[in-house]
Amino acid sequence: MKQSRLMPLVESVANVIVGYGVAVVTQILIFPVFGLHTTLAQNLKMGAVFTVVSLARSFALRRLFEAIRVRN
Repeated sequence: MKQSRLMPLVESVANVIVGYGVAVVTQILIFPVFGLHTTLAQNLKMGAVFTVVSLARSFALRRLFEAIRVRN
């Protein structure tokens, strides 16, 4: 059964939101262990950068695997 375009979009948005939250909470918990002390604003900004990098990586891999699928 083929998916509509809406469901993959909803899945992607949910994945980004959850990933952003996980990144920020992880930073808040782990950075002090390594002696890094940041503000909440700094953690939110770093989480945003990590999220953009993750989106780019995910998109690039999806396109790569689609190209491999089409070639085969």
